[in-house]
Amino acid sequence: MPETVTVRYSIDAKLFYSTGGIGDSPSWTELAIVKDVTLTMEKNEFDVSTRANGGWKAAAGGMNESSIEFEMLWDPTNPGFVAIESAFISNTPIGIACMDGPVSGGRGLWADMAVLGFTRNEKLEEGITATVKMKPTYSANPPQYKPGS
Repeated sequence: MPETVTVRYSIDAKLFYSTGGIGDSPSWTELAIVKDVTLTMEKNEFDVSTRANGGWKAAAGGMNESSIEFEMLWDPTNPGFVAIESAFISNTPIGIACMDGPVSGGRGLWADMAVLGFTRNEKLEEGITATVKMKPTYSANPPQYKPGS
């Protein structure tokens, strides 16, 4: 019997922010001015090769690592833009939920993030945008992967 395939559309995915972080009951606001989003999740890799591996290298996963990069419209009147820009300028964490749908019931990463890049793009025949790069930062609340429901 053929496998059933469910297609998830990028336009249904959402990026949320919480200026109070991801603590007990975050107050999420959708960052609706976002265009393209990339959530990268990887593990550090370490060598566990032994002579018993028959000449093959063996690896094991270590600590998780993630980053979120996205492009958003340059709109200094938008509260989400201001929150991201302020987190960058003041070097303060911001709570982010990068989900494949709604924040409640969706699948994705929640983390208090450091905004490490805030690049203004001025292409001649397009609107001004900002490219943002974030990574989880030191926080009382460790990152969480929400498996969805």
